[in-house]
Amino acid sequence: MVSIEGLTGFWDRLLGAQPDPPPLLVLLTGLVALLVVSTRLPWRIARNAITIAHEGGHALAALLTGRKLRGIRLHSDTSGLTLSAGRPTGPGMVLTLLAGYVAPPLVGLGGAWLIAGNRITLLLWLAVALLLGMLVMIRNVFGVLSLLVTGGAVLAVSWYASPQVQAAFAWTGVWFLLLGGVRPVVELQRLRARGGMPASDADQLAGITGLPAFFWVVLFGLVNLAVLVVGGLLLAGPSLAEAGITW
Repeated sequence: MVSIEGLTGFWDRLLGAQPDPPPLLVLLTGLVALLVVSTRLPWRIARNAITIAHEGGHALAALLTGRKLRGIRLHSDTSGLTLSAGRPTGPGMVLTLLAGYVAPPLVGLGGAWLIAGNRITLLLWLAVALLLGMLVMIRNVFGVLSLLVTGGAVLAVSWYASPQVQAAFAWTGVWFLLLGGVRPVVELQRLRARGGMPASDADQLAGITGLPAFFWVVLFGLVNLAVLVVGGLLLAGPSLAEAGITW
């Protein structure tokens, strides 16, 4: 049996606040995330996390708008596919398509908000819960492996790592989601300019709404840049306050 003291200790650990990180940690984790996003091989590997958030955004939007979620597939080339059933047009389909490219930085913004409140352990456990919830909708082997590896890494850090390692891991991950939401939008437009990705989210939105695909690409980019700025300010808040800068 689990004792009352054990449950109390668990909830204290989960909901308790960790100390403010040193300003150097904020800077170094941001630089590490920027390096991963801007260099070819690390980005190629880490981009799977962006794809997970992207497809998770499609799936969540589909469920919230009353569409029937059929399944999610994640591929080794870092592409993905989310299938849902419902009206092929209308607000539900628009929101479902719109959610993909904006989901990674929005997830990062939620993480930044939790980190700003020093709820690092809670952030890591919520990430595990979201990955487990997504796992039941995965419909291919690579997708299952990708989620198990990602979720297992987050769980291991949250359970076994020291508070300092947890903080570094969480800050790097949140910075990566915020920064990593911008590059796929740039890549999307580059591919579209060369005639690639004719069935991209932006092109599907254009077919539904009558607005040009480039409008949707620009909207993705503006939203993600705005979220990056807000999330960056949340992450840098303790360091700015220590330096006597308020916003």
